[in-house]
Amino acid sequence: MSKNNIPDSDNGYDAEEMTVDLDLEDGTTVTCAVITILSVLNKDYIVLLPLDESGDNTEGEVWFYRYSENPDDPNEEPVLDYIEDDEEYEAVAEAFDEYLDAAEFDELVGGEEADS
Repeated sequence: MSKNNIPDSDNGYDAEEMTVDLDLEDGTTVTCAVITILSVLNKDYIVLLPLDESGDNTEGEVWFYRYSENPDDPNEEPVLDYIEDDEEYEAVAEAFDEYLDAAEFDELVGGEEADS
């Protein structure tokens, strides 16, 4: 994985501006938008939205990976690992659903405040 604008968890970030280039096992590289980083079960997970050559995602699918950084070397690339355990994957998927629900709620509440 090569990183482009990986978020600094201490500083916050704007998900619309962050992308990573993910090197797949078949030798292809996919550019993905970083949606968020979630903490679930005392581990961090990254949610990626794969983009096509024009920068769009028409499939609507997201990818979940276990995410870790080396705290001793902030310049080192983060490590992404597959989630192979079904229970762990389900916990991350549920946390992402909650994230989406909260984002939708914030959008609704923010929109009402803007109209006032």
